[in-house]
Order: sequence, then structure tokens, then C-alpha cells
Amino acid sequence: MQLKLTDTEVNQAHCPEGHSKMEYCDTTVPGLYLLTRASGPTKTYFLRYKNAVGKTAHAKIGRISDVSLADARKKAKALKADIASNNRDPQAETKARKNALTFDELWEHHYVPFAQPRKRSFKRDEQVYRLQIKPELGHVRITHVTRQQVQTLAASCKASGLSAASADHVSKLIRRLLSLAVEWEFIEKNPAKGIQLFNEDNQVEHYLSDAQLRKLLSVLQTDANRPVCQICMFLLSTGCRLNEALTAEWAFIDLDRKTWRVSAANSKSGKARVVPLSDAAVDVLNAVGSQDKHAFVFTNLKTGKRYTHIAHTWQRLRKKAGLPKLRLHDLRHTYASMLVNAGESLYVVQQCLGHADGRVTQRYAHLAPQTLQNAASKASDKIREAMGTAAE
Repeated sequence: MQLKLTDTEVNQAHCPEGHSKMEYCDTTVPGLYLLTRASGPTKTYFLRYKNAVGKTAHAKIGRISDVSLADARKKAKALKADIASNNRDPQAETKARKNALTFDELWEHHYVPFAQPRKRSFKRDEQVYRLQIKPELGHVRITHVTRQQVQTLAASCKASGLSAASADHVSKLIRRLLSLAVEWEFIEKNPAKGIQLFNEDNQVEHYLSDAQLRKLLSVLQTDANRPVCQICMFLLSTGCRLNEALTAEWAFIDLDRKTWRVSAANSKSGKARVVPLSDAAVDVLNAVGSQDKHAFVFTNLKTGKRYTHIAHTWQRLRKKAGLPKLRLHDLRHTYASMLVNAGESLYVVQQCLGHADGRVTQRYAHLAPQTLQNAASKASDKIREAMGTAAE
């Protein structure tokens, strides 16, 4: 039915008996029409247009309860102009949104096959997705997610007790998923791009004082669980990461040259590196008893299997030493602090610890003032010596 729509006619419009629907076409804005259905009282504004291939298509503008006639005309005019100038097809876009991937589909069918063979920390991603993201967004289509939803999810994770760094990992993983969805042309833009993170400083370093070090060493030298004590001594003597120590193989250790090659597969940076072995580290290696018997250095001599975790025993050892909050990773920090305080440069510390980025090593810079002062004093002594010679 063609007519100049008015507010009165919109309110009175209905679907005639015997019809499933009726269109009231506005003569003021060609293409705009009001659709009524026999199945319910809802009345909705649509725009009829021709798509790129010349077929008739329809774009929903809104229900009369949400959009006034005047606003419907404005939106219809703007939409017509957009379709004409930008070759858009709103109906096709709506169908694409309805058929868009859900987060679960994006994760299972696309991200997992892509990331699992490439990303060393994939297990961490899997845990974050399963526990934090999937329950809230797994069923949501990626075209429907909003920036606010991502921020709200991260905030709720933090409020539930997760650390700021863990909550940021949620935001980062969602951002990465959507970034890949853009790259793979599933969506046009990433709503999580540039999202604000909590970025709280979680670089906690605990260095053992001389007294604390003596307490710990007393326990490590006398406790009955020698294998785990030896692993801890090795961490303290090399500054290596726990996983690097537990996967160390005799094939990569040269006791004559006092070097240990950490393979790329076991290095956090993904690059092979050579670790210098101190006399204390060599003493540990000579005591473990697995050389020429097993491939892995730290092997359970009773079962023949390498150690894969020592958390439970470590908790007992640190309590026994009166250091209940000491982390295994703090042994690495302590090793770094001993190097810095012995006068080694941050570059040397970086090489010993295997940091790919020197900025990570900068966290130890504050330990160096006394070393720098000692170096400055040496220069001062030279100057004074020269001044005394000149005076003579």
C-alpha cells in the first residue's frame, strides 16, 4: 500500500484479515515502508533497496516502539546514501553477523590449530580460555562482542581474586583472538585493540640476605631428600629456570670446560644458550649420581624417570629453613644479585641468565650502586696518586 505515512496512520496500521503481512510504503522517502504481521502486534520500519547485483534487498531500521517516523525517515535517507556511495549491502552484512563464528568456534577450529604448534605458552592460553573466557564469551559471536564486555570481564576476573597480571592476560588473549580474526578476514575490526590494561608491577624480586642464604644452605646440605636439595643447589649456583634444570641432559654438559648448553626447545626465549658452570654447580653435578646411567641429569635413581616437579618438597624445605615465602624463582634472583654485587656488568648478568631483552635485566640495576661507587673510588685513587706524584 502506497501512502504518505503519518504518525496516526502508523499507529492505526494493521495486517488485514486473510493476510500474513502488509507493507505500508511511504511516498515521502521512496523505499521506506512499515511492515505489519498477522502473527503479532509488532510494527517495524524497513528500507527496500537494490544490492550490487540488482536484486531487491531489505534493511531493518527499527520497531515503532524504538524509532519515530521522523527518525525512520532520517535513517532511511542516510542508509540509502551510504548504500549508493559505498556500495554497501546491509542485508548481507546482517546475515554475515548472524552466521559469524562464536568465540568457541574461533578458538577450537582456528586458534588452537594455529597457536598450539607455534606458541610455547599455549598451555597457559588454554587454561585462561577454559577458566575465564569460555564461561562468559564462548557462546558469543565475535561480531557481537564489545570493548566494554572485554573490560568488564577483565575487571570481574581481578575482583574475583586474580592478580592484575592474570586479569591482563585475559584481555590480551581476547585481543589476540580478535586480531587474528581480522587477519583471517572473519571480522573487519578488533574491538579490543588498544584496550587499557591494569599493568600493575608484578616484577617481585626477593634476594636472600647473607643470613638467609646460610639458613637455606644449611638445610640443603643436610636434608634427607638429597635429589631435590641438589636441584635447588643447582638453581642457586647457575641462576637457571626450574624447567631448564629439570630438562638438563648430560649430552649438553661439558664438565672439563665447565659449560652447559641449554637447547632452544628448553629455553624460555626459544634460543639456545651456554651457561657457565661455577665450582658449586660442578659439585652438584658430581654428586647426583646419574652420569653415564641416565640421559637426564636430575633423574630419580630408583624409578629411572626424570624429576618433573619439586613443589611439595620445596615447600617443606623452605619452611624448615625459616623462609616460608621464598619462591624457587627467588634462587635465580639471588644468583643475579650475587653477580651484580660482585661487580659484574648488567650485560654479563643478562648473558648468564639468558635474557633475550636487556630491559628485563635492568630490574637488577638498583643492586649496583656500591659496585659503581667502588669503581669510582678506584678512579679517585688514581687521580690522587697522580696529584701526589705531580706535587713531588
